[in-house]
Amino acid sequence: MSTKLLKNAYKRMFRHYGPLHWWPGETPFEVMVGAILTQNTAWSNVEKAIANLKKAKLLEPHKLYRLSPAKLAQRIRPAGFFRLKTKRLRNFLKFLLDEYEGDIGQLKRQPLGPLRHKLLAVNGIGPETADSILLYALDKPIFVVDAYTRRILHRHHLVKADATYDAMQELFMQNLKADVPHYNEYHAQIVNTAKDFCRTKPRCDHCPLNGVNW
Repeated sequence: MSTKLLKNAYKRMFRHYGPLHWWPGETPFEVMVGAILTQNTAWSNVEKAIANLKKAKLLEPHKLYRLSPAKLAQRIRPAGFFRLKTKRLRNFLKFLLDEYEGDIGQLKRQPLGPLRHKLLAVNGIGPETADSILLYALDKPIFVVDAYTRRILHRHHLVKADATYDAMQELFMQNLKADVPHYNEYHAQIVNTAKDFCRTKPRCDHCPLNGVNW
C-alpha cells in the first residue's frame, strides 16, 4: 500500500463526509473515560453514562476513584458490561493517580513509546483503548485501529482476516506522516464509512471507497 493510495482513499471519504470532529469530549479526561466505556458498546450508550457522571460532577480523577465501585457501576450502567468496566476504569484511575497524581498534564508530557507501554500494562487496557487515549486525549501521533478498520482493509484485500493489530497499524503509520489531526480525522472517516457502507451486507455501489485502485 503506497502513500498515494492512502491519500486517495482519505480524499474520497473526506469529500463525502467533510470534517467529523472526532473524538467527542469536553476535556482530555472525559475522552479517556469514554475510551474505556466504549469497549463493546455503541457510542450512544457511552454518552448516557458520561452524562450521568457529568450530572453528578464526578468527571475528575480523584472524585471518580473515591466513588465506591457499586456507585460507579450504577453511574456507568448505560454503557453495558458495567461491572467489568467499573474494574477497568478503576484500574486506569489507580494508574493515573499512582503514577501521575491524577495530573493529565504530567501524563501528556510523557514520551509516546514508554507511555503506551505503561497503558498496555493496565489491566483492561488493550491496544485500541490505549491508542485512543494517546491520540484523542493526549495528542500523541499514533494511528488507532478498530473493528471497522479491519473490516475495510480485509474487504479491500489489504490484509488477511487474522491480521494483527500491529500489522494493520503499521500500514498507516509507515505510509502517512506522523500527524495528530490527520490520524484523528482519518480514523473518524474510516469509522463512518464502515458504519454507513461497509456493513454486514455492504453497500459497495454508493461507498466513497468504491473505485479506489488499491
